[in-house]
Amino acid sequence: MIARTWSGSTPAANADAYVQHLRDHTLPQLRELAGHLGAYVLRRRNGAVVDFTVVTLWESIEAIARFAGDDLEQAVVPPEAEQLLAAYDRRAVHWDVVEAR
Repeated sequence: MIARTWSGSTPAANADAYVQHLRDHTLPQLRELAGHLGAYVLRRRNGAVVDFTVVTLWESIEAIARFAGDDLEQAVVPPEAEQLLAAYDRRAVHWDVVEAR
């Protein structure tokens, strides 16, 4: 299993809207992709902004490519989400999951 991690931040006023975007659009689209195994959305208030880390789980690099395209580390941020974010990672990071319970 491979974990793909990505982080971004948004003004606190946009945080709930960003989560709603993930729930309504991104996560349902991911569930449709073969090889997608699940996701975690982590949220942390940091003063006037809210930081997010999104962890998606995949069965293989090939499954990630179905989502991200040929450049596997390229962040996938639709325009609607980009408008809600103040900053975000342009590159995702992939981790081999060596223990999961």
